Amino acid sequence: MKRIVLFLATNLAIVLVLSFTMRILGVEPYLTANGLNLGSLLIFAAVMGFGGSLISLAISKWMAKKSMGVRVIETPSNSTEFWLLETVKKYAADAGIGMPEVGIFDSPEVNAFATGMNKNSALVAVSAGLLNTMTRPEAEAVIGHEVAHIANGDMVTLALIQGVVNTFVMFLSRVIGHTVDRVVFKNEEGHGPAFFVTMIVAELVLGILASIIVMWFSRQREFRADRGGASLAGKGAMIAALERLASLHPHPLPDKMAAFGIAGGGAAGLKRLFMTHPPLEERIAALRAIQG
Repeated sequence: MKRIVLFLATNLAIVLVLSFTMRILGVEPYLTANGLNLGSLLIFAAVMGFGGSLISLAISKWMAKKSMGVRVIETPSNSTEFWLLETVKKYAADAGIGMPEVGIFDSPEVNAFATGMNKNSALVAVSAGLLNTMTRPEAEAVIGHEVAHIANGDMVTLALIQGVVNTFVMFLSRVIGHTVDRVVFKNEEGHGPAFFVTMIVAELVLGILASIIVMWFSRQREFRADRGGASLAGKGAMIAALERLASLHPHPLPDKMAAFGIAGGGAAGLKRLFMTHPPLEERIAALRAIQG
């Protein structure tokens, strides 16, 4: 699974730092004596929005290794590591991508993730819990799912989607702040405190709403990666792997693991809108509905 939660948090932090730095330096070309220059504002928002998203993408593999304590396998030290490398190598060749780095992270949870900026320079990592708990066919299906994420270009796709929503969040929040400052507080010169306070509040609210869009796309990519895993490892193995995950995780995973794993916890009501993954039962049903 793509590291959605960590990616979004990193992206937001980078955007805020870039925006704050430009404000400190006085480089905000959309602010004029007469108010907002919408054309300049849109360019500014696009540069900042896509900048944060693309920087997050560029450092995603490094961050995954550091935050999850991934030990990259250079030379296999046992038969399990040899099998893991060979499985990833085979599936990467079948999917038409370069050989990813392969690693193991120390966690009892059954999980795995893939990340990277480039299809031919990615990372696939599995947990020690997965290797100790799943059968080989089930584990191979999980690996196939992660390789499919890479082959589908999911990290790049979500980075671009995030860049688009970042752009509109920044653009609209400043338009709203300007409108409140002018219409409600009758400020006719420059921008007063109301502009900045309203802008920050609007940016937070719009950011939450925008994340619903990103999460929806994330859930669709999970269905697609499941189909890719089924194609690489076999439909029966992919279904068995998801059924095993369902039996191991009757409750949602902790936030840290939910951000990284192949399995996401279920949710109801409004919480469902913020899920990175569809419920496992829906993913299993979608695979069963595939003919052949």
